[in-house]
Amino acid sequence: MTTCPNILILMVDQLNGTLFPDGPADFLHAPNLKALAARSVRFAHAYTGSPLCAPARASFMSGQLPRRTRVYDNAAEFCSDIPTYAHHLRRAGYQTALSGKMHFVGPDQMHGFEQRLTTDIYPADFGWTPDYRRPGERIDWWYHNLGSVTGAGVAEITNQLEYDDDVGFQAVQKLYDLARGGDPRPWCLTVSFTHPHDPFVARRKYWDLYETCAECEPPEAIPHEAMDPHSQRLLAACDWQAFDITPDHIRRARRGYFANISYVDDKIGEILSVLQATRQEAIVVFLSDHGEMLGERGLWFKMNFFEGSARVPLMIAAPELPPGLVDTPVSTVDLVPTLGALAGIDLSEVMPWSDGVNLVPVAAGLSRGPVPMEYAAEGSVAPMVCLRDGAWKYIRCAADPDMLFDVKNDPEERLNLASDPRAAGILAHFRALSEQRWNLAAYDAEVRQSQARRRVVYEALRNGAYFPWDYQPLRAASVGSSGQGWRGYWPRISLRTSA
Repeated sequence: MTTCPNILILMVDQLNGTLFPDGPADFLHAPNLKALAARSVRFAHAYTGSPLCAPARASFMSGQLPRRTRVYDNAAEFCSDIPTYAHHLRRAGYQTALSGKMHFVGPDQMHGFEQRLTTDIYPADFGWTPDYRRPGERIDWWYHNLGSVTGAGVAEITNQLEYDDDVGFQAVQKLYDLARGGDPRPWCLTVSFTHPHDPFVARRKYWDLYETCAECEPPEAIPHEAMDPHSQRLLAACDWQAFDITPDHIRRARRGYFANISYVDDKIGEILSVLQATRQEAIVVFLSDHGEMLGERGLWFKMNFFEGSARVPLMIAAPELPPGLVDTPVSTVDLVPTLGALAGIDLSEVMPWSDGVNLVPVAAGLSRGPVPMEYAAEGSVAPMVCLRDGAWKYIRCAADPDMLFDVKNDPEERLNLASDPRAAGILAHFRALSEQRWNLAAYDAEVRQSQARRRVVYEALRNGAYFPWDYQPLRAASVGSSGQGWRGYWPRISLRTSA
């Protein structure tokens, strides 16, 4: 490995971290991820910065939680003055590229990447802005609904499959181009798939892998009247009363989800095989932006702090990190300082404004400290915050009663101990920590101000001629990945291959 290691980041969307207790669960048909796990440090209790796509990804890329990034929801701008790992690496001499989804909102669609190989899959404008002025109102044209559950099944092509096919193809071609050696700089390639995010529709070859899978059976749901207030709001946001969800719907949705994990595993296998065939060495990071509830507690998708939604897989294969399992809770916001440490980059200029921690000493046994999470998007009526530390998880929102779970002894989080006198000391400890970290009233005011500004801008920009912010990649007819056009490729046709 060179002094400046190459870095390959493999990201998936909405992958439930409870399915990765120590690499992929045994029932999953994921041979490539299992092989990667065998040579990686596996963080069994890794958490998203925020359980929704755009906030989670902005937090992962910047090492900052949504209140710092101001990416509160899926229609909040990720500002250009916030450094990401792509900026840090590029500043240190790396070439940086992205193939796939990152859900950047706003006119900056690069955020430190020198090159984007594909467009994104979701809109880059302010159209999906929630509205805290109208609690309980469902914004039907873009909110999730349970049609993803009732519509689960088999298809050989969907918009999402077509997109990820291209993400994988472009990543493979980029690795071949990197192997040609035309650019002497170390590289960081981020490959970001949209699966296994719903719709729960899969190709037959992957669907058939789970024909007799016991894990497809419906999990135990909590009756609506016994749910916490936020869970009830999430079901309302998903228009739950408009759908008659049967046990067979749940089986098919879970089966489609597991099948799409196998689909993504195949794509990752193709990428890793090219890396090996071209004899390129790289640190490999595998993670998801957030999780998926899969019917647990009667909930679907994400947008909450329960394990299925907030916990994600995180594996890192690097020479400095001996393979093994780490049980200490960690966060995806920890990737920025961790990548900086592995690449030998000094991040002291930005660390005072970071929420992340270098995971190299954590992997060696040191404590990380409480893991913070934030959520202020659809389904919420005020900002929600969470702390995960040791066996405990604490959830706080000004609109709702506190929640406190002993995750170690109650992994399904069925017993809220916030009102249990025996846990009063622990509750007071976590409440004090949350008050030191968050001013919830000020946070709420900031979110409402952001929503109001964006509503005005969106309505204005949709009046008259509309110019989209969506990223449009340059293709072969315009420019090659070297920036020289196709003529620039002809002198560099040899690849380094194994003997």
